[in-house]
Amino acid sequence: MARIVTVEQMRAAEAAADASGYRYSEMMETAGRAVAEAVLARLEEPDRHKVVILAGSGNNGGDGLVCAHYLRNAGMAVAVYLTRTPPADDPKVNRLKERAVLVADADQDLEGIVLSRLLGSATVVIDALVGTGARLPLSARPAQVLGALHDRLSRPDARPMIVAVDCPSGLECDTGACDPLLVAADLTVTFAAWKRGFLAFPAHSSLGELVVADIGLGPFVSQQAPLMMSAASAAEILPIRPRDAHKGTFGRALVVAGSRAFVGAAALAGEAAYRVGAGLVELSTPAEVWPILAGLVPEAIGLPLPSDEGALDGRALGPLRDASSRATATLVGPGLGSSSGVHALLAGCLEAETGLAWAPGRVVIDAEGLRAVATVADWPRKLPASSVLTPHPGEFSALTGLSTREIQADRIGAVERAARTWGHVVLLKGAFTVMASPDGALRVLPFAEPALARAGTGDVLSGLIVGLLAQGIAPFEAACAAGWLHGRAAELAVKRLGTATSVVARDVVAAIPAVLGELGR
Repeated sequence: MARIVTVEQMRAAEAAADASGYRYSEMMETAGRAVAEAVLARLEEPDRHKVVILAGSGNNGGDGLVCAHYLRNAGMAVAVYLTRTPPADDPKVNRLKERAVLVADADQDLEGIVLSRLLGSATVVIDALVGTGARLPLSARPAQVLGALHDRLSRPDARPMIVAVDCPSGLECDTGACDPLLVAADLTVTFAAWKRGFLAFPAHSSLGELVVADIGLGPFVSQQAPLMMSAASAAEILPIRPRDAHKGTFGRALVVAGSRAFVGAAALAGEAAYRVGAGLVELSTPAEVWPILAGLVPEAIGLPLPSDEGALDGRALGPLRDASSRATATLVGPGLGSSSGVHALLAGCLEAETGLAWAPGRVVIDAEGLRAVATVADWPRKLPASSVLTPHPGEFSALTGLSTREIQADRIGAVERAARTWGHVVLLKGAFTVMASPDGALRVLPFAEPALARAGTGDVLSGLIVGLLAQGIAPFEAACAAGWLHGRAAELAVKRLGTATSVVARDVVAAIPAVLGELGR
C-alpha cells in the first residue's frame, strides 16, 4: 500500500534517505529514469515522437534533465527548455549536450520564439517546471512558460501528450490549490507516495493517469502517514471460507432499517450483508414494510416490529434488545426516517439498562442513526467501544459541529481527530473515503467514482460492513475492506453498463460477487 504524505513528510523522507547514504543525486537519477520508463511504456513507436522537457531550476527540473537522458538513450528526439541558464559545469546538462540534445534556456529566449517553435512540433511535453514545493501564485518565469504551453494547446492541430513530473506545475501538494496557469496532465508520475493535495478537487482531475513510482524511499516515509487501500490489502482482510462451514460459521447480522418511505434501504443493506458472506441476516423493520422486503430479500429472516405511520418507534425497543442478543453484529440506521418516534427509539438503544445487547466492536451506525445519536448527550461513551460510524460530510457535521466546508478542507485530519476523541472507527464517505481507528490507524480509498453519488449506495456500504463484522472481522479492518469492495464494485458496474450515469445501488450490490472473485474470495 502506498502512503499519502504532506510536503514536509516527503522532504523528511528524502533527508533521512540522504543521511543514510542514499544521496539526493541518486534519488534524482532514479526518479528521472522512472518518468522516462513510464513515458516509453505508453508510446507505441517512441522513435517517431518529439519530446520537449520544460525544466525548472530546482530538483523537479533536475528530474526532468535525467528523464531527457533516458529518453534520448531510447532513441527519441529530445529537446530541453530551461527556465534559467544552468551553471557551465552542470553534469546533467553536459551529459545531454554530449548526446546532441538541444538545451535552450529562457534567459537567451526573451521573446519566447524558441519555446514557441519547440512546443509547436512536440508530440510529448514533459512538465518539470515546479515540483511539490510550489507556492502560489507561480513566479514569473514558470508562469511565462506555462502560458506558452496554454497557447500551444489552444491551437486546432494535434494535442501533445502532457506528462507531469511528481505533480503538475502550479498544484499545491498539501492543499490541492491550483494556479490558473496549471496545465492538466495526461500522465503524472509521482514519487514514493501520494501527495495529500492529490485527494482534493479540482486538483485530482489535473493528474490524468497517476503512477506512483518506487524510487527507494519507502523505508524512509513516515509510518504515521495514511495508507492508500489496495486490492491486495483488501484481500488480506477478507476471510477464507472453509469447506466444512455451516451458516452459523459466518455469523448473524441484525439490520435495523427501513420505513414506509425507504423500503429499499433495508433491502440493499440486507442483500449486501449476504453478498459479502454473512451466514444469516435478520431484517428488523416496520411490520407493514416486511411483506415487501420478504419479496426483495427472500433469504432474510424477518423481524416485523411495531410502527407509527410507517416508521419504528419506542415500542420496538424490547424486541430489538432480544434480537441484538442473538446477533454477532448489528447495523442501525439505513432508511429509518427522521420521525420523533425513531429518534426516541434510537436514544433508548443507547441507555445502559434498556438499550440493545450489542457487543463492542460489532455495531455499525449509519444514516438517520447517526443524526439521532448526535442528539444524545455523551453519545460516544454510550455506544459500545469501537463502533463503526459511516457519515457523509453532512452527517459528520451534525456529529462534530464543524461545517461541511471545514470537513472537506481537511478530511484526513478531521476523521483522525474524531476517531481518537470518540473511541470509535469513523468512515467518512465521499471521493477518496477516509477511515480512521481510535489508535490512529488511517486508510484512504483510491476511488473517486461518480457512480456512487446515488441514493442507496451508502446503504450497500453499511450492509457490507455489518456482514464482515458478523464474520468476526475487526471493526477497522471491516470498514476498510468493505469500503474497497464497494468502490471496486461501482467501477465494475460502470464498466458493465458503459456509463456512470445509469448505475444505481442495485448494480453495485450485483457487482460484489465479481469483486470477491477478483480477490480470490
